[in-house]
Amino acid sequence: MPIAADAAVRIRRIHTLLSVQSLVVVLLSINRLSGITTGYVAPNQFLRWTDLLNMLVLPVVSVLVAMGLREVTRSGATRRSGDRALSVVFVVGVYLLGAGYGSHEVTNYLHSRFCGADLDQMCAIIVYQDDEFSHWVFFSGFLLINLAVLLTVPLYPTTRPAVGWHVPALLGNGIVFGLAVFANLSFEPIGLDLYVVAALAVAALALWWRRRREPLLVYYLVVYWFGLLSTAVYTHVV
Repeated sequence: MPIAADAAVRIRRIHTLLSVQSLVVVLLSINRLSGITTGYVAPNQFLRWTDLLNMLVLPVVSVLVAMGLREVTRSGATRRSGDRALSVVFVVGVYLLGAGYGSHEVTNYLHSRFCGADLDQMCAIIVYQDDEFSHWVFFSGFLLINLAVLLTVPLYPTTRPAVGWHVPALLGNGIVFGLAVFANLSFEPIGLDLYVVAALAVAALALWWRRRREPLLVYYLVVYWFGLLSTAVYTHVV
């Protein structure tokens, strides 16, 4: 396939994957905020549908999108130095993300259902797992996955820059994910998540500064800086 045609296919696939990611973000929001999935999965009430979907369905799609972005970025190219290390980082990130989701969704359900203001020892453990430990594990995985995708881009630069209609398409998908970042930072207690988002924002800016028209770098720049700046405005101005 000619280089120009290959680059055109690559950027179309990137748009498709980012659109799927935006859909996942919307579905995660609907699943968490609406009441349509609050029913119990089984008669023994071991989980609600919202917990099961957040743990075993939607994150899987999101991880597959991230994996797809790495594969599309590397498609047709000889593997470069550093790629194997990034693959290891990605795999470790996926494991930690899954462990974080598994810990959080189960304990969040138990926390909300059985643990009130007065905590016995069991509930204190559940609350810590829900609000602290699972967040550390989740955001560690989230950081590693996104860094692996980000750092893959400069190893395999595209020959088709983000121009024309590609820019609003990237901005649109970036804002959708950025809104999720904003919601997490603005309406949840801020902890490790702020530092992870800030680290990814700085990494995206540094990489974009060197390759300003790389489609994925434009996308990640919008996601994390939109999330950070909108949070700052909401927190300090609104």
